[in-house]
Amino acid sequence: MPELPEVETMVRGVRSIVEGRTIVQLRKVRCRLKPIPMSPSFQTQKKKCQGQRIESVFRIGKRIVIQLDSKDYFVIEPRMTGLLLIEDAPSRNHLRLEWVLDCTQSRRSKKSLWFWDRRGLGTVSLWNEKTFSEKLGPEKIGPDALQATLSQWSIVTRSTKRAIKIVLMDQRCIAGIGNIYASEILHRAGIHPATPACNLEKHEIQAIVRDTRTILKSAIRMEGSTLSDGTYRNAINRDGSYQNLHRVYNRKDETCPSCSGARIQRIVQAQRSSYFCPACQQDAR
Repeated sequence: MPELPEVETMVRGVRSIVEGRTIVQLRKVRCRLKPIPMSPSFQTQKKKCQGQRIESVFRIGKRIVIQLDSKDYFVIEPRMTGLLLIEDAPSRNHLRLEWVLDCTQSRRSKKSLWFWDRRGLGTVSLWNEKTFSEKLGPEKIGPDALQATLSQWSIVTRSTKRAIKIVLMDQRCIAGIGNIYASEILHRAGIHPATPACNLEKHEIQAIVRDTRTILKSAIRMEGSTLSDGTYRNAINRDGSYQNLHRVYNRKDETCPSCSGARIQRIVQAQRSSYFCPACQQDAR
């Protein structure tokens, strides 16, 4: 968390505000907590970005990318609790960075872009074009979950005996899916999370492709999922609402909304919780 829908929501929330504007200053907010990882150093990033124009803001998997006219790229990985904001943060204590922007265009009243991170696990990097291509090229990260084709999914699943839930969360295979949406996708597709990926039939892979797109697009429309801890917020510090449509995630022992009979179960895979319905997602190993 945040996953593809939350990151896409952040990107869409800041894009119209910051694109075309110039970075006046990069400022490290005074914070008593452990600093977030930055590469290169903050001072180097500050020097390289000052006076640069923001050309575009987009998403690669679960990362936010801010392209500068110098052809350098800010790559922001929110990880567990990172947020990109243009409004007041959930709390001032966890603000980490501020991009101060020019305010010469009257229609753009927001003067700053903020990075907030409660747990401090997020990272902010500034890469040149060569490094950007090396680190986020197709050899390092899989096709985007919203665009991945049946052929690409088939190649990924045929090549491994790992459980399909683990494959779904592997960014080298398919980019953008994390723990929440992997559980929801597999429930909608009727596939047990421990099923070896190489054992999937064609119709099951087709179901994963279909339901991945359906669920992620719906979650984007609803601006992501804000869980009970309230950590995730959109760019203007408001809750997402897709959590209201979760069918299995974090619903252990509740009655399955699909079959209205079995109760949702929880298992641990790769140190992460997986939720499923034993009736709708029968274990065929």
